[in-house]
Amino acid sequence: MSKKGSSRFMPFIIAISVVIGILIGTFYTKHYTGNRLGIINGSSNKLNALLRIIDDQYVDSVDMGDLVEKAMPQILGELDPHSTYIPAQNLEEVVSELEGSFSGIGIQFTIQNDTIHINSVVSGGPSEKIGLMAGDRIVTVDDSIFVGKELTNERAMKKLKGPKGSHVKLGIKRASEKDLLSFDITRGDIPQNTVDAAYMMDDDFGYIQISKFGRTTHVELLNALAQLRHKGTKGLIIDLRGNTGGYMEAATRMVNEFLPQGKLIVYAQGRKYKRMDEYFANGTGSCQDLPVVVLIDEGSASASEIFSGAIQDNDRGIIVGRRSFGKGLVQQPVDFSDGSAIRLTIARYYTPAGRCIQRPYENGKDRNYEMDLYNRYTHGEFFSKDSIKMDESQRFSTSLGRPVYGGGGIMPDIFVPQDTTGITSYASEVLSKGLSVQFAFQYTDNNREKMKNYDTEESLLKYLRQQGVIEQFIRYADSKGVKRRNILIQKSYKLLERSVYGNIIYNMLGKEAYIKFINEFDPTVKRALDVLKKGEAFPKAPETIEQPSETAKDEGEKKRTAQTYSATEENAERCNA
Repeated sequence: MSKKGSSRFMPFIIAISVVIGILIGTFYTKHYTGNRLGIINGSSNKLNALLRIIDDQYVDSVDMGDLVEKAMPQILGELDPHSTYIPAQNLEEVVSELEGSFSGIGIQFTIQNDTIHINSVVSGGPSEKIGLMAGDRIVTVDDSIFVGKELTNERAMKKLKGPKGSHVKLGIKRASEKDLLSFDITRGDIPQNTVDAAYMMDDDFGYIQISKFGRTTHVELLNALAQLRHKGTKGLIIDLRGNTGGYMEAATRMVNEFLPQGKLIVYAQGRKYKRMDEYFANGTGSCQDLPVVVLIDEGSASASEIFSGAIQDNDRGIIVGRRSFGKGLVQQPVDFSDGSAIRLTIARYYTPAGRCIQRPYENGKDRNYEMDLYNRYTHGEFFSKDSIKMDESQRFSTSLGRPVYGGGGIMPDIFVPQDTTGITSYASEVLSKGLSVQFAFQYTDNNREKMKNYDTEESLLKYLRQQGVIEQFIRYADSKGVKRRNILIQKSYKLLERSVYGNIIYNMLGKEAYIKFINEFDPTVKRALDVLKKGEAFPKAPETIEQPSETAKDEGEKKRTAQTYSATEENAERCNA
């Protein structure tokens, strides 16, 4: 063969030789080198190697998919506290909470006595259109009995939610009807509002409560602001207590409504990102001159802290309440082909003054981090600002030179302790067992027709006060094993009224009416309103700023039982479907 012909075939000869070499190497690796798998190097490849070895050689058959599902959370658990794995079956629920809508039948329900009770129907939703009513009980789903001790909120939501346009058949027991009613419902898009309340507290000042930062929250805020502006609001309370966060974009758009052009809102830094995601106000905000007070507490986290930190560091408003949670890690979503996903921390958020929002943690299982809120409580932080020792090495300054501190969370300008008014061992027991929620539901169910005539919380409250409802509740609690204790009941009477009346108002008139009623007794809301009325919502330079007074001494039994009360009324969770 000529040199020219030989060179023409040379690439093919080389390629065939490489393939044969790989096959021989793989054969010898698999059959003669045991479990060492010498061609695999590096720690990252050990996981793949381990899974292949188990699949190929383990003594028993193994569900490899299940093994991986169990391993993913364990691996991420060795990182920071907020890098998480979301299984495919949970991802839709996690995302829908922030997307502003989900597909379902449009009801709010609770499970009482092993049966789904409809608390309310969504206005304009599928259930309202075909005639479902508050007070109805769901007995069958798709011709199968759907009651009993195995019924859970998760199982009910999985059965009632579903793809838009799909059908579900419900068997309904209605108090006014002898026979079971049958309804065929076509599922549709159900809005999930994140602005829970927006109303005028008096002739001059408005109030907005935001439960989370979702896809539609900015639009909802604009609508709420427009309504309050139309009613003549001269100042605003933004309530972010218990708001665990959500989309950062929603937070930056919302705080932009309050800041002048060019003001820094937030930025992030990480190992791979020296300084990223700098957000500045663009000057288009609709409320740049409106006095604002922001409410936070230990349940305010992430996007809530971005919002609060931007307002505080730019001296745009006053923060009232208690120190926020301290969650300032940037999670990047990574989706897998099977529908599961991870949320991987890639950076930390910093306020305009340079404060790191994230509180300290150790990688892996950090018990102190997990127990932080409990430790704050036992240390007295919920009751006295003096119990919080600020780290001087984490001292920063606002645009006016006011001192603020990093090291985790946002410290309010005005501290308001946890309200322990009326807390006794009796109140703590009945509330922690969820008895006020259960009683309120039964009372509503039995008296719904009578109460339909009262369309405001004021008129309904006046009616309830005439019916001896609290005495009925005390007898109900006694029947559930909480013995009557008259002296303690007298001390807790107003607290019991707020809980029982509030839940009945919620059942009949909805969440905003409930919030409006509860706020009338809320010391944090009262303090914020006082700030607005006195014209103190715009911070002053350090030499003239008024120092908030220190309050809240430990109060014996009140302090011992306050934690139990703070976890109140979780036993009868209201769910949407």
